[in-house]
Amino acid sequence: MGNRFQVLDRFADGAQYIGGEIRPGGSGKVQPIVDPASGDTVHRYTTAGPAEVDAAVAAARAALPDWAGATPAERSDALRRLAAVLAERAGDFARVESLQCGKPIKLCNEFDVPGTVDNAAFFAGAARHLQGQSAGEYSGDHTSYVRREPIGVIGSIAPWNYPLQMAGWKILPAIAAGNTVVLKPAEITPLTSVMFAQAATDAGLPPGVVNVVSGTGRDAGEHLVRHPDVAMVSFTGSTAVGKRVGALATDSVKRLHLELGGKAPFVVFDDADPEAAIQGAVAGALINSGQDCTAATRVYVQRPLYRRILEGIADTMAGVRLGDPFDPATDLGPLVSQAHRDRVAGFVERARSHATVVTGGKAPCEQGAYYLPTLIADAAQHSEIVQAEIFGPVLVILPFDTDDEGIALANDTPYGLAASAWTRDVFRANRATREIAAGCVWINDHIPIISEMPHGGYRASGFGKDMSMYSFEEYTQVKHVMFDNTAVARKDWHRTVFGDR
Repeated sequence: MGNRFQVLDRFADGAQYIGGEIRPGGSGKVQPIVDPASGDTVHRYTTAGPAEVDAAVAAARAALPDWAGATPAERSDALRRLAAVLAERAGDFARVESLQCGKPIKLCNEFDVPGTVDNAAFFAGAARHLQGQSAGEYSGDHTSYVRREPIGVIGSIAPWNYPLQMAGWKILPAIAAGNTVVLKPAEITPLTSVMFAQAATDAGLPPGVVNVVSGTGRDAGEHLVRHPDVAMVSFTGSTAVGKRVGALATDSVKRLHLELGGKAPFVVFDDADPEAAIQGAVAGALINSGQDCTAATRVYVQRPLYRRILEGIADTMAGVRLGDPFDPATDLGPLVSQAHRDRVAGFVERARSHATVVTGGKAPCEQGAYYLPTLIADAAQHSEIVQAEIFGPVLVILPFDTDDEGIALANDTPYGLAASAWTRDVFRANRATREIAAGCVWINDHIPIISEMPHGGYRASGFGKDMSMYSFEEYTQVKHVMFDNTAVARKDWHRTVFGDR
């Protein structure tokens, strides 16, 4: 039990991080931090209101000129030190992330924390490679080049499913490019975001470069999006909330980056390795208890393999170990809250009228927000359980006959964030990568991400990229600079305004 509570005394002064200091919130509203595994309230803090958002934006604006004016080498060195501090504190980050989210500690130790450290190390290097177009005489009489410049103060809003990784994904490319950031994490999981900001200060980043305001979307998030000194908004979350954020941001003509929901298809052709597909489907569906916008949610299996894959997934799911997130043997932790567990259960209960719950489909105990790994068959393609983002350990399996049908079914939702195809045929694989409309298509695997490659969606899954050099397209603006090379007072083109040649 000590692992659950010993790290929380550092937040006694609040869960806001503004101008290099922890502060209390000023909304007057107290937010509990609940351990999803036990249902116990382990901490309380006062949330941010508009005053804290204003203070954070002011701190970010004050820090912007010096940070934007730092050399790429200086910003790179600061991010390199940040990666080192994050690595030194890996154990604390893992325990706090497990506590506030209910994640198995092995997921935190092997995925969330090392992924964030690696992301910081990547952007430490990438900060030195922000380049515009090479100089050239494109008009003949002028030399042109392109500057790539920071945008300004970035208002970022992150979800509750990967608080630490999302803090990194939002903050790191933005500050590597010379921007300053105000991050609003989900109010139920703010702790590792505050720790990330503290680590940035301890690594030597100037106060105000990274700020965190922990509060509700209504009190803090909307004020941040509307703030006149925020030049860009980056949001990760549901498509419904993303539409609201987009409407607020575009009203003041802000730059916008949206990474929204997903309903990832998992397409198994009849020449696939069945055991690999079974293992991949269970792992891809259950990572982070299914609370992952890229998680496998719809398994489409070509009919010759359908029964074998269905039975194999059901058997494998039945062996997944639920338990205490702090037990290294635990495979699957609880969902983030009782309310979210009830939401997930609602999808399954509504599906019972027209589909078959093959395995799972219930909460195994009253204590904690646990839900059994669940496989559903015989659902119609147009049904809610197939089309809607459930965000839990629920997988739907459906058969298909032809390759054309499998790819068409994969594309038959509004989303387009991630997908996978399973085949030993290079031509089938290449076709799947071309024709499946998603920002990422894996072949014979599902879920792995790396810092060097972009993450982002098509269609209702949003636009813009996290991670990789491509993320700098979101966090920089380009400026054309043109020099006259003739030293002639009257240019030939002036005749179009006055006089003759």
